[in-house]
Amino acid sequence: MAIPALLPAKMAPSRPLTSKHPQFEPFKHRLLRLADGGRLTEAIAALDYMSRRGIPADLLTYSSLLKSCIRSRDLHLGNLIHRRLLDSGLSLDTIVTNSLITLYSKCGDWDTACSIFEQMGINRNLVSWTSMISSAAGGNMERRAIAMFCEMLELGFTPNEFTFSSVIQACSSSEYVSVGRVVLGFVIKTGFWGEDASVGSALIDMFAKDQDLVSARKVFDGMLVRNLVVWTLMITRYAQLGCGQEALELFLNMFLDGLEPDQFLMSSVLAACAELGSLQVGKQLHSLAIRIGLAFDVCVGCSLVNMYAKCALGGPMDDSRRVFEGMHVHNVMSWTALITGYVQSGHDEEALKLFGEMIKGDIQPNHFTYSSILKACANLCETNIGEQVYARIVKSGLATVSFVGNSLVTMYAKSGRMEEARKAFDVLYEKNLVSYNAIVDGYVKNSNSEEAFELVHHIHGSDVGGVSAFTFASLFAAIASIGMMGKGQQLHAQLLKSGFVSDKCINNALVSMYSKCGNIEDAVQAFQEMNDRNTISWTSMITGLAKHGHADKALELFRDMVSAGAKPNDVTYIAVLSACSHVGLIIEGWEHFRSMQNDYGIIPRMEHYACMVDLLGRAGCLEEALDFISSMPVKADALVWRTLLAACRTHGHPEFGEKAARQILDLEPHDPAAYILLSNLYAVKGQWEKVARIRSCMKEKSLNKEAGLSWIEIESIIYKFHAGDTSHRRSQEIFAKLDELATEIKQLGYVPDTSSVLHDIDNGLREKYVWQHSERLAVAFGLISTSAPKPIRVFKNLRVCGDCHSAMKFISMVTCREIILRDSNRFHRIKDGKCSCGDYW
Repeated sequence: MAIPALLPAKMAPSRPLTSKHPQFEPFKHRLLRLADGGRLTEAIAALDYMSRRGIPADLLTYSSLLKSCIRSRDLHLGNLIHRRLLDSGLSLDTIVTNSLITLYSKCGDWDTACSIFEQMGINRNLVSWTSMISSAAGGNMERRAIAMFCEMLELGFTPNEFTFSSVIQACSSSEYVSVGRVVLGFVIKTGFWGEDASVGSALIDMFAKDQDLVSARKVFDGMLVRNLVVWTLMITRYAQLGCGQEALELFLNMFLDGLEPDQFLMSSVLAACAELGSLQVGKQLHSLAIRIGLAFDVCVGCSLVNMYAKCALGGPMDDSRRVFEGMHVHNVMSWTALITGYVQSGHDEEALKLFGEMIKGDIQPNHFTYSSILKACANLCETNIGEQVYARIVKSGLATVSFVGNSLVTMYAKSGRMEEARKAFDVLYEKNLVSYNAIVDGYVKNSNSEEAFELVHHIHGSDVGGVSAFTFASLFAAIASIGMMGKGQQLHAQLLKSGFVSDKCINNALVSMYSKCGNIEDAVQAFQEMNDRNTISWTSMITGLAKHGHADKALELFRDMVSAGAKPNDVTYIAVLSACSHVGLIIEGWEHFRSMQNDYGIIPRMEHYACMVDLLGRAGCLEEALDFISSMPVKADALVWRTLLAACRTHGHPEFGEKAARQILDLEPHDPAAYILLSNLYAVKGQWEKVARIRSCMKEKSLNKEAGLSWIEIESIIYKFHAGDTSHRRSQEIFAKLDELATEIKQLGYVPDTSSVLHDIDNGLREKYVWQHSERLAVAFGLISTSAPKPIRVFKNLRVCGDCHSAMKFISMVTCREIILRDSNRFHRIKDGKCSCGDYW
């Protein structure tokens, strides 16, 4: 099909008119002023008026009008000017033709641009080729831009700085960076290396987009001329790729060189401060912004709000709020920056309040605003408000934006409404890895690992780019929560093939997974193989060792951590204090509790106080534990009192137990745990009337004891058991095995302890009730389903009772099998009649 004529039959250089209309110059100057001022409609009206008066325009006039259309990206008016130009009968020169190519290509009409370019024939010059290459590169047609660059070279054209900049832009995707390196060699050969700022900027951007900041910095350092644009680009890329310290150092060098930042550079360097949490440097930059007159710029103001919010570390948002209120103009960016800051700092209710103020005005929220508000609703479990917000999102046409939908998925998942979360996920127009991570993490945290693994298999079959590091970390957390060792080993093998082996976050999750699945040996190996450890790495390993009864090794590892220069945090000290508690190291526990505050400035949280109460309570120092609670600078919460009550139950101290129970019920009147623990305490003492009163009170308040549940993994399938459970297809074999074990271990000296049974019934029934506890059913099933020397790994949602613990030790002797039991508190590794807890639990 013939290409429609978009150019005159012939082209020639424009020549001055032999005779000008006497009013030509005044009209021309007026038209050019209108075009330069962006008043295109008036300029075209003036052009039409000139035509009606018989005053022909020249090529310079048309060229100016086309350039104005290019600046405003106004294709409609550009088409009108093109038609006027063709009707004028003027012979077009390459300047005007190149302007037409640029107009159509920049406005997205690539086909018309190509038609004009093809019709130019031998009149194409370097500017024509460069316009096409630039437009193709900017229009996501990288392959075509590179092909045209090669064709241009074959025709004998020598690229200039603009051509090089355009083709380097086309090479900025990871697919074509290797071509970009070849182009770099050509740049060096032709003498543009280090000489031209635009070429240098394009090279820096190309390498930075490939996350090769080393090469980008080499280009930067090799540039002989660096303007503010070059400095801004290099600093911004450092900030965007997580190299905030390098960004700040480079900014200082620029400032010492005498260059003054503009609002764009100031925003980038403030973003670097925000990521680093460098509040003092941020304040100095704020002072600089005030001094050079940028403090009231909207972009800089938003960056200041964000910087102060991120440096608040969950504390007051006063500085951010002052900056916001001091801004002369508020737009959606400034409102969003403040709202996001409140959400990130944990002040979700204030974020919702600000959102209400924002929508009362004339500011329309954008997708970033809505995403933050949905996160606030998720944190507060305010799904009703979240649904109202989402209704506004739908009305505003932003429901298809992926990360808004991702926030909705997260909101439902955090509230435990996984059915709604799945619906929100399924209707997402464009699912990405964040979408999959959100729903997988939701299933993990809501104890539905089967669905999580099914989705991961779906990721592999879709086009979202494969599993991410976050997905692996979430799945390892899922495995850890339910103890699916076989699945964990499969995922570990998959990890080794994926290229994420060196990811610190994943390796930390791997250590945690193996230790929580009862395989402390593999956890230690994963920890030792890590080349780069952070505080989380050390803390995960210390926690694992403590939970497995290796308290001495845990404390030794803590000393190694400090010697290695890693700074312990509040979670590390929870692990350390727990380790001391598990083996009764009271003096060392006190030393660590004081060191935490004196040496590292860590303010104790309620969990630290609970650890100290647990340490004292396990050791039988109940009065000292009560004195410690009384001396706390903050009011003890239910966790602390529950810890004391559990110790009172262990040591049979009803007086202190009643006091702890009253405190718990004052704080949490509907918590069944307090009633259960107190009932256990009375049952041990044989005070059945009090047990009956408590049970009656629970019935009146509709409070139910959490049912004991144990589970075991056999060949990648989880089998669950409740007390007395007969629903399993092999239940007859399981109970037969239990009867066999009962006979054998009694011959070894096992004597049932039925004191924990909360019923005033005869000993025979009480013994039968205890013998059918869920963990024993799981162990019996493990014994008939596996063979030695494979350990039996059982997991329980509650704390194991004393009689089950004793029975397991005897069972390990008669079966010569190792039993690894994880209860709600710790691991019990039982072998040859001995437990890793040393019966101190």
